Amino acid sequence: MNKAFTKESDSDDEDELYAQAQPIPAGQKNYMTPEGYKRMRDELAHLVKKERPEVVQVVSWAASNGDRSENGDYLYGKKRLREIDRRIRFLSKRTEIAEVVDPANQQGLESIFFGATVTYVNGAGEELTVKIVGVDEVDPAQNHISWISPVARALLKSKEGDVVMLMTPAGKDELEIVEVKYIAG
Repeated sequence: MNKAFTKESDSDDEDELYAQAQPIPAGQKNYMTPEGYKRMRDELAHLVKKERPEVVQVVSWAASNGDRSENGDYLYGKKRLREIDRRIRFLSKRTEIAEVVDPANQQGLESIFFGATVTYVNGAGEELTVKIVGVDEVDPAQNHISWISPVARALLKSKEGDVVMLMTPAGKDELEIVEVKYIAG
């Protein structure tokens, strides 16, 4: 098929995919821990300084080989370049609006705020420990939950010994807060 009849999606619609995947509430800041901010900055630096130049070099080499319409290296390279550029734009926007909050600076707080590591017992008697982090740092494997998640919102501003209500699809659940810590790193 002639290239004139194909449409490559190179629009900002793809940028919206990142925004939809990890939304920040309107009017809110993009809170992040220092570790999360460093990870995003490191990924951005890697993409800009290493990965993108390598892909550009491959695309340039592939383009010099002639017919681009059937050149797999060229076509894949251009697609990969668009993906890298999209990720760079996303990371740049997110780090620009980031508000870094270090849990180490919140020592002595009794209430639960951003960066807290909270141990609680749910209605089923299970003891769980979660760390409240930014929307770009969520990692269920490490029990890192977003500060805008339902569990975090239920826990925020409460103290050790408090019992808070969490609305779940199965109904109400009581969470008893056992421990609140602010751990650096």
